[in-house]
Amino acid sequence: MKLNFAEQLLVNNPFRAAIQMYYEGPLLRRLGGSVPGGSVLEVGCGQGAGVDVIFRHFEVAHVCGVDLDPLQIERANRRLQHKYSGRVTLIPADAENLPFANSSFDAVFDFGALHHVPDWQKSIAEIQRVLKPGGRFFFEEVTRAALQRRVYRSLFEHPTENRFSESEFMAELERCVLKPAGPLHRILFDDIFIGAARTS
Repeated sequence: MKLNFAEQLLVNNPFRAAIQMYYEGPLLRRLGGSVPGGSVLEVGCGQGAGVDVIFRHFEVAHVCGVDLDPLQIERANRRLQHKYSGRVTLIPADAENLPFANSSFDAVFDFGALHHVPDWQKSIAEIQRVLKPGGRFFFEEVTRAALQRRVYRSLFEHPTENRFSESEFMAELERCVLKPAGPLHRILFDDIFIGAARTS
């Protein structure tokens, strides 16, 4: 599901980028480790702020970013292609049907994208499919309880059915053979949970 205008303003601003760079990135690295020399995927890359975080904190060689919205891909291309020459690939794609072969990536990153996906379970299965054995999934996600709050409902558009709690999300990871790499971190009254998981 594409972001509405209010959420594009939220995610495409320097304050949100700073939170990702100086809080979420270091936290995810502590929870799941770095990926030195790795080839990684970001689902829902938006304007590319997450790509900057991944290069800064995870020692990767290459990042592929996908987003459902071609306009976001254009924004990301303008920001990143000269900055990381030859090290970034950005394509419009659906997280429910990732256009990559099995075992393509050393890690996958999700900075709050999957709560926008109608069939998020299918996206998790796709993430597991494209991860190499021993690959890691780094995630920061928003719970169903948060999405039901008036402020979320009045400002933002999300699918209204088949949303997840933290426990349901983690159970789906387990079902797809993605094992938690450690304890979760929770913020904003447990509305957001952050963690990492690993394929077997």
